[in-house]
Amino acid sequence: MDLIDRKIVAELQQDATLSVAQIAERVNLSPTPCWKRIQKLEQEGIILQRVALVAPERIGLGLTVFVAIEAADHSPAWRDSFAAAISSMPEVMEVYRMAGEVDYMLRIAVSGMAAFDTLYRRLTETVSLKNVTSHFSMERIKFTTAYPVDTTTR
Repeated sequence: MDLIDRKIVAELQQDATLSVAQIAERVNLSPTPCWKRIQKLEQEGIILQRVALVAPERIGLGLTVFVAIEAADHSPAWRDSFAAAISSMPEVMEVYRMAGEVDYMLRIAVSGMAAFDTLYRRLTETVSLKNVTSHFSMERIKFTTAYPVDTTTR
């Protein structure tokens, strides 16, 4: 990615509703080459999708839970079973395989404690887990989906 590509990515991360003409103006490019660059960034898998960000509390999902999981098993079959289980749970927003004491870290969005308990029971009945530790968010202080892209150097 060159500097112009990075500027395009930075602009789209801030506002994906910008028109090609607006983006082109902001990155000092004419619209057609800008559109071609956006298409190329999408084809190369740099831009994965363009979405609307939603306030979870405004749609009834005001409780964020971070769940640390220690696996009972590390076999490929267990991992496949675990991946299938969490993929079927729309409340599970993010899943990371970790290094260190915790094997997996999940970010979950639910309406409240009862909804989390239902999800927890469903998860623990589906796959065998060694240890599950849940941390409940009291306040979201910073949230961004934009990765820091260097738009100042070549």
